[in-house]
Amino acid sequence: MSRYLEPIPNWTSDERPRMPGSPSTPYHSPTARLAYAFVGVLVGITGGLGNAMVLANLPQIQGELGLTPIEGAWLPAAWVMVNVSSNLILFKCRQQFGIRRFAELGLMAYVLATVLQLAAHNYPMTLFVRAVTGFASAPISALANFYVMQAFPKAKLGAGMCIALGVSQLATPLAWILSVPLLDIGEWHVLYVFELGLGLCSLAAVVVLKLPPGIRIKVFEPLDALSFLLISPALALIVAVLAQGRVQWWPDQPWMAQALIAALLLLLCAFYLEHHRERPLVRTRWLGTSGTIRFTLGALSIRLLLSEQTYAATGLMRTLGMGPDQMQPLYSVIFIGTLTGTIVSALLFGPKTTLPLISSSVVLIIIGGLMDRHATSLTRPHDLFVSQFFVSCAAGMFIGPLLLFGVNRALAEGADHMVTFIVLFSITQGIGGLAGPALFATFQQYREHEYSALITAHTQKTDPAVALRLALQSQVYKPVVTDPALRNALGVAALSQIATRESNVRAYNDVVVLNTLLAVIFLAWTMTRTIVLARVAAGSSTASIEGVHSR
Repeated sequence: MSRYLEPIPNWTSDERPRMPGSPSTPYHSPTARLAYAFVGVLVGITGGLGNAMVLANLPQIQGELGLTPIEGAWLPAAWVMVNVSSNLILFKCRQQFGIRRFAELGLMAYVLATVLQLAAHNYPMTLFVRAVTGFASAPISALANFYVMQAFPKAKLGAGMCIALGVSQLATPLAWILSVPLLDIGEWHVLYVFELGLGLCSLAAVVVLKLPPGIRIKVFEPLDALSFLLISPALALIVAVLAQGRVQWWPDQPWMAQALIAALLLLLCAFYLEHHRERPLVRTRWLGTSGTIRFTLGALSIRLLLSEQTYAATGLMRTLGMGPDQMQPLYSVIFIGTLTGTIVSALLFGPKTTLPLISSSVVLIIIGGLMDRHATSLTRPHDLFVSQFFVSCAAGMFIGPLLLFGVNRALAEGADHMVTFIVLFSITQGIGGLAGPALFATFQQYREHEYSALITAHTQKTDPAVALRLALQSQVYKPVVTDPALRNALGVAALSQIATRESNVRAYNDVVVLNTLLAVIFLAWTMTRTIVLARVAAGSSTASIEGVHSR
């Protein structure tokens, strides 16, 4: 039995929160609903924009701080290492201390972390601040969801959740769109000033327009801290390996194997502890059910498929020399596509449309992959507008139905399963978002080496076509280099760079083909599962009818 920490108001059935830790849902006037929607969008963009800014401008930040690629890769990794396990504690925090305190303290922590970023002028301090920001960002996504859902009547909460989650997807394209004018104003610290301004506006909005009160219960137990201390470092070690594997290269670093072994041992200890607790933090028995395993695989898979957009499309354009200025129009299209997918998901969402929406997202990923698989060195951002619009629509469409599908499964088991589900969902999205680029980068590097060797093997100076190309490359340097031998060497180097560029383009095409094949496999699995469930339901209905007739 839950121990209530304050008297329960005399709510109606429509006003009562669905579970402790969530705000109540009283009637609001249209003006108030609009205000809640505005605050929800503001808070949602604030929570995701900081890390998206770092990812979009990582080369510039590395240059300003004088970092190597290995050191630079730790900056976004530090954010995810802390963020991915934060909900283990934060969900219970809002259940025990109240949603209003949770909202204000969460945003205050985020603002303080952003202020620390402005004071970070060296690498260790910047790395520490990224970790602190990762923890402070975790409650903001929940706040954005709650505020947006207050703008919808209880019968339309599903649509509200779709919009709230879609808003969080807009942070990445917005970071690319806004970074260019912000960096024109000054150095990369201007990005943090802008983030601080958003954080202060969000804090002011949350203080002025408070969430309705919820139910507070006593949930914390001493063993919760031990479970958190076991699970959190285990997940951080996994994130570290995924973030650094493609940079430091997997077989060359024994510490990666040691980190994965340590993570496995920590998780085994945590699961043993949780499995034998009377009131566990993580419901291990539910995690082992076939339905939960299928949900986990599905959530991981679709996040991995969507990571092709940020890795392959962006990576290809950077390889071809496209900078943030040239990428702005592409990410404007991605922003519109994500917004379109979110609206479609909200309009069509319902119990019978969950699987069709997810399947449609995978179909859009397949269409986008088929359109992008023949990129060349002449491909430019405008050539990717249509394909990336489809992929970004998929990103906006899938996450709301997927989350609500999982929430309903967890609530069917009991409200005490929500901590487990929220942590599970956070892990699938965080780990999946890192596993995708790690997998694709590894595959891309292997294919690039193979194509480079193949091109080099067929590039012989005795070949007339190659000799003519070398002569043309050498002539480029004739106005500034008088030594013929040096001109010839520069021509050979330029031709080698062209060969490397072409091998990279082909390798990125192979990444797109691989992602498309994975999407086809996932779609086939989803459709097969849907058909099986439909036949089981039809068989149950037939058996029920026959039983009625026999009586």
